[in-house]
Amino acid sequence: MKKQFGAGLVIAAAIGLGCAHAAPDTVDSHVLAAQKAAGLDFPGTLARVCVQPAGGNDANASARATRAAAPRPEVVPDRATWYAEPMKVFDNLYWVGTKIHSSWAIKTNAGIILIDTLYNYAAEPEIVEGLKKLGLDPATIKYVIVTHGHGDHDEGAKLLQDKFGTHVIMGAPDWDSIIKANNMPGGVPKRDMVATDGEKLTLGDETVTIILTPGHTPGTLSMIFPVKDNGKTIMVAYSGGTAFNFPRDPAHFETYIASAKKFQAAAKAAGATILLSNHSEFDEAYMKGRMLASRKPGEASPFVVGADAVQRYFTVTSECAEAAKLRLKGS
Repeated sequence: MKKQFGAGLVIAAAIGLGCAHAAPDTVDSHVLAAQKAAGLDFPGTLARVCVQPAGGNDANASARATRAAAPRPEVVPDRATWYAEPMKVFDNLYWVGTKIHSSWAIKTNAGIILIDTLYNYAAEPEIVEGLKKLGLDPATIKYVIVTHGHGDHDEGAKLLQDKFGTHVIMGAPDWDSIIKANNMPGGVPKRDMVATDGEKLTLGDETVTIILTPGHTPGTLSMIFPVKDNGKTIMVAYSGGTAFNFPRDPAHFETYIASAKKFQAAAKAAGATILLSNHSEFDEAYMKGRMLASRKPGEASPFVVGADAVQRYFTVTSECAEAAKLRLKGS
């Protein structure tokens, strides 16, 4: 009896300790977890999805939500505020984005797979002319994967489709959205390829695995693919959508969280040690690209953050979404 009683105390104490250290389900606890996960690696992501400005997380959310309501006149900012020189990032991966938004070209032995197409005003100078500056032929862009149907990523699609016969790949809900709206500067691309979950897009010697990650938009696409760094293969996790510019209700946040965790698991299974995105505020692509000029032989690329950091990125986004969902209760 004495032995059993002692065992019972040990079990009770263990249960009590577990309860004492369980993180409370509060806004503050989720924000603190996100801050810890972000560390010094992802300050931009933390600021964007955990620090909520007045009127919502994304200043452009309302404009995007009303995309179908009225034609959108093209507003071209001063070139000095957005234009950036293209750069080679890895043996087979090139950045052809602006200072704010990213477009990535994966070079294969059978042509180019492009990810995202920027705003209409930037597509020609950054993508078409940028590839030429890098010694690549834009006419060899065989596929463009549009991560989601927002103007900063999809407006250049029709240009590439019309000029080079490029196949355009999007998620079904986002195809529906842009075709229904029918008001993109530069024109709406002809409906082409619809992405499926786990689809493997192979061109020549390269394969991109597409994963459906609804949340940022209903048709957001994320990807896993290899790059080569001085001949060494490294895996990339490409996050297709980050900010909370969707209707603020529990169901939408739950969808976002589920997708973040789904892609986190996919990145882990692939052994991804590089985190890329379509906004430099999330992956610091523009800044890291400039750091490559001072990279010494044998030194790791600034784009290689490690498997742990890649995992922590999705902890940041999911924890911030949990916090935002809880904030709804107080609104």
